[in-house]
Amino acid sequence: MANKSLLEVVNVSKYYVSGYIRTHSIPAVIDVNLTIDKGEILALVGESGSGKTTLAKMILRLIKPSSGSILLHGRDIYSYPIELYYTMVQGIFQDPYTSFNPVKTILDSLMDAVSLKFKAGNKKINKVESLKTVESLLLKLGMNPSDILAKYPHELSGGQLQRILLARAFIIEPELLLADEPTSMIDASTRMAVLDMMFQLNREKATSIVFITHDLSQAFYVADKIAIMYRGRIVEYGERDEILSNPKSDYTRQLLSSIPKLSERWFKI
Repeated sequence: MANKSLLEVVNVSKYYVSGYIRTHSIPAVIDVNLTIDKGEILALVGESGSGKTTLAKMILRLIKPSSGSILLHGRDIYSYPIELYYTMVQGIFQDPYTSFNPVKTILDSLMDAVSLKFKAGNKKINKVESLKTVESLLLKLGMNPSDILAKYPHELSGGQLQRILLARAFIIEPELLLADEPTSMIDASTRMAVLDMMFQLNREKATSIVFITHDLSQAFYVADKIAIMYRGRIVEYGERDEILSNPKSDYTRQLLSSIPKLSERWFKI
């Protein structure tokens, strides 16, 4: 039977070295194993400092693992040309400012995404149609293109930049989207609409999503599988319903006990 896993994280660890004379290693991620299937939504849950963002950055090739391997379609992620890899894997981060070139306008950044998509498909860019697509996406995300496209990243809010990163993901249509607290800077009035657009990628394009959050109730609401991180390790990993009904880890049980009753109603809707 063919392996259906889109992404495999195999015994991955990341250590940082601290000190000058007497150096020592500080573990950020310790011996993590995960698989993500095509079209699946995996929620990666953990408190600040648990290692979840470090793991996401390793999957996105922003930092290298100290040990272990990460495979996409059974191949080491570093075996792919970088441009090809980023047509398949995209990310939205809690701090979106680091994801933009500060000397490029938003239009330039989004047209770069268009170029990347067309280059991967060996197609010629239709600039007029591409601009219409960009403008349509921004409108769906609650932004006026005429107010946004000529501006530079530092002229926009974090919430606006998070939405623009989602627009970029829609343009590229990656196989895997890593979303690290993707609505942390977006006001409550537009948060659900933005989340719905993100999961539209999953429904319509079978894009797999790693949804990174500190909120277990939100994870239960959106995910097929859940992985819970604590101090760099995966302490619980499995199907959403199984973790909800039969948690194995004391830490998971502690998180479950803190979920407001309202979240249980969300889960049943």
